[in-house]
Amino acid sequence: MNEAGDFLGRESTVVPGRFGEPLEVTYAYMSPKDGGAYPQRPIFLCLHGWGSNEDDIAQIMRYVAPFNDFASLRAPLVLQEQGIMPGAYSWFHDSVPVGEDLDRDMYAAAVAIDEWVDAHIAKDRDVVPLGFSQGGALAVHLLRVNPQRYRAAVSLSGFLAPGMVKGAAPADQKLEELEIPVFYGYGEADAVIPRYELNAAAAWLEEHTWLTMKTYRHLDHAVSVPEFNDIKQWLIMNNISSGVI
Repeated sequence: MNEAGDFLGRESTVVPGRFGEPLEVTYAYMSPKDGGAYPQRPIFLCLHGWGSNEDDIAQIMRYVAPFNDFASLRAPLVLQEQGIMPGAYSWFHDSVPVGEDLDRDMYAAAVAIDEWVDAHIAKDRDVVPLGFSQGGALAVHLLRVNPQRYRAAVSLSGFLAPGMVKGAAPADQKLEELEIPVFYGYGEADAVIPRYELNAAAAWLEEHTWLTMKTYRHLDHAVSVPEFNDIKQWLIMNNISSGVI
């Protein structure tokens, strides 16, 4: 991977710091028995969105894969000082960065997550990143950084780094041939991520992964029970979760 300094960008006016500065994941909420309850099954890597935390995103597991282990990571950037309620964190220096800012922050966050996985999850354990919004974007970007490590990915209302900064998505050329299963879902009434960004992400995923895409009428930038049901079915079809003990 490139040296961290190669990805340092401008100062952010939203969250203090520079786009692309190195990050470190220091806290994770693990499922019972520290993620060792069902070691024969893939472990989920839960990644929350802007202003959320590891507890919120972990709740999804009760609905989609209650009999799989999970590790829910807390993003390193604290938003409390920016006037957002306590317990609010971010992976990026803005809610939805664009252009080179997004490339830099996406790479820095994905590397931090990948390093946490390397340090805390057994090398022979299948890992499935599952994230919402910023976390959904990172669930996909982990495949663009280290695709061999991840069994599949679930991106909910996620978006895509544009690839303007050289080296920010170093594994793109390898990804297409691996045909990694990806579930990508979003609401057709999403008022946070522009429709063209959602369409662009879907088109890229169609070309580079084994994509299953679902859209949900009237759903805003959120998740829903019908989406959870679709994810459950997708997990069973891809032999990631059986739905029963």
